Amino acid sequence: MQVSAQKIVVLGTGGTIAGTAAQAGDNIGYTAAQVGVGELLAAVPGLQALAGGPLVVEQVAQIDSKDMEHGVWRALALRCAECLADPAVRGVVITHGTDTIEETAWFLHSVLDATKPVVLTCAMRPSTALVPDGPQNLLDAVAVAASTGAQGVVVVAAGAIHGAQRVQKVHPYRVDPFSSGDAGPLGWVEEGAVRLVQGWPAVSQGKGLAAMQNQTADAPWPWVELVVSHAGASGRAVDALVRDGVQGLVVACTGNGTLHHALEAALLRAQAVGVRVVRATRCPEGQLLPTPGNALVAAPGLSPVKARISLVLDLLG
Repeated sequence: MQVSAQKIVVLGTGGTIAGTAAQAGDNIGYTAAQVGVGELLAAVPGLQALAGGPLVVEQVAQIDSKDMEHGVWRALALRCAECLADPAVRGVVITHGTDTIEETAWFLHSVLDATKPVVLTCAMRPSTALVPDGPQNLLDAVAVAASTGAQGVVVVAAGAIHGAQRVQKVHPYRVDPFSSGDAGPLGWVEEGAVRLVQGWPAVSQGKGLAAMQNQTADAPWPWVELVVSHAGASGRAVDALVRDGVQGLVVACTGNGTLHHALEAALLRAQAVGVRVVRATRCPEGQLLPTPGNALVAAPGLSPVKARISLVLDLLG
């Protein structure tokens, strides 16, 4: 790793990494987003030396990531864009909760021209745990942000580097809760050094950022909901959403984009009256392969929650 004198900007959004519990042995009965990001960084020995330059710390939000909102995404994206455009900035690190980190990562990948690294990190245990995982994850995230040639939006946790497109939270409790499915991680952080087994993620076109810059902070975003195909599914929920004015629907399909016939009929009705409908698969590995002649658009390579983000940005743009 080549040390750079450029600064690394650390943006805090809350999450378990900033959580506290009444007892040190309690890793589930904690309250998220209680400790400021500056305090978190100050408690990690060696962090400043690893950065190889100044660390600039900012609190963008202080929430449990289960409550992530479009307004926080907007503020985060605009601040990241400012940092990426600053020649004095080497990279950005974002502290986040694990529950929706995969969604935030895909959102930022979609809207940012991330020719520099944007590294999201997190923790499964609160800061008050007997053995918290947040400090090591912060060290690893800074190591990635300071790494020569790093670019794109990635998630760093439990020593692994995951790309924004494939990363998913697959376990509710263990300290290594993320997987990139059959694609595998991009690489690992080992004693402060980055070892890639795949290349850095490709940089996106920055879709949707201009629309966010032009709207007010409290302006509503397009209404897009998720529905799931399952045994015994009906179309009643879809019909109700259409009556209420939903603008887009992403359906988590079985297998390779298959749908219960009653749900499919309702989705086709929704599409006929102007609602955007997109298919994704419930399967955690592989990707949906579009079938010729299917009337409903597919989202290959995206989980349902990430397909929803892409549809929101399409409608926003």
